[in-house]
Amino acid sequence: MIQNPIDISSRVSPNLSALLRSRVENRDCEQPVTLSAVRRFLADLLPADFNETERLHHFDISESLLDELNALIEEFGDDALAVDFVQVSASEALSRAIESVVDDDNRETPPTLGAIRDALLAGLGVRLVGNGVLEDDEDDTLLAETDALIGHFGADAPAEDFLRYE
Repeated sequence: MIQNPIDISSRVSPNLSALLRSRVENRDCEQPVTLSAVRRFLADLLPADFNETERLHHFDISESLLDELNALIEEFGDDALAVDFVQVSASEALSRAIESVVDDDNRETPPTLGAIRDALLAGLGVRLVGNGVLEDDEDDTLLAETDALIGHFGADAPAEDFLRYE
């Protein structure tokens, strides 16, 4: 399958991204979850009169989740995989680790996920715990989380793209 060169998840609202994530992570689904499957799921949750009322009298100033899903389906097709539209960010602990590598004055290039993995293997997590940046148990999952991101996006993906800002 050819990956889309643009980050289409950046065009999805946080609420829709959360809904898509919940459907993608549903263990009961045997097939890959598509946008149309999520739309059916959402439509089944709403009373029938709501669907008709929304179609006739759209009172919301902002887009509803159904409107947003319909627009994505129109642009990308019924069978587009929902996982491609889920916004991905690092945990708070991994974000702090990424920031520490980004802020390193000795770096000549922006760090990639592979560089973050290498730094973690070289003891970055332990140093951050020692410096009080992370709690004792927060460094336990950093490598596994980084490996999961690398598995999905590749080792050359810019690490800064996954920073969580809250």
